[in-house]
Amino acid sequence: MLSFTQSSNIFQLKAELELPISKKEAWDFLSNPKNLKKITPPSMGFEITSPYTNEKVYEGQIITYKVYPFKGIKSYWVTEITKVKENEYFIDEQRFGPYKMWHHEHFIEETKYGVIMKDLISYKIPFGLIGRLVNPIIVQKQLKKIFDYREEKLKEYFAVK
Repeated sequence: MLSFTQSSNIFQLKAELELPISKKEAWDFLSNPKNLKKITPPSMGFEITSPYTNEKVYEGQIITYKVYPFKGIKSYWVTEITKVKENEYFIDEQRFGPYKMWHHEHFIEETKYGVIMKDLISYKIPFGLIGRLVNPIIVQKQLKKIFDYREEKLKEYFAVK
């Protein structure tokens, strides 16, 4: 499930994915920054550029990326892991990058069938009114493409039929 909402100048994306795996399996995969490339469309040319990246996220961790959000347009992105609760959630926030603001909450909730992975992204677009007008046409479309790909790859990775 994927939905977009807007409150004032802040946009939100909510995504949920249920997987028949343990909470530990979900956490071990999602909390390893190196796995982000596995669930990002190859067309985006995603690369972690940090000189080293731990196997697990931790509070205060700075991660740098290079990505091509659109063909021929390179973007550098710096995020900080601002909050971590082991096996429950972590939050990353953009420090430098393409958005005016980016706050991404990653949650893992146990169910009787496995887990539900929930993402809540709050973001602001630069360029004022023009940015807000192109958000549904360009930004939301791109985010939907990324999260659709992510869902497909996670189901494939965890062998979900």
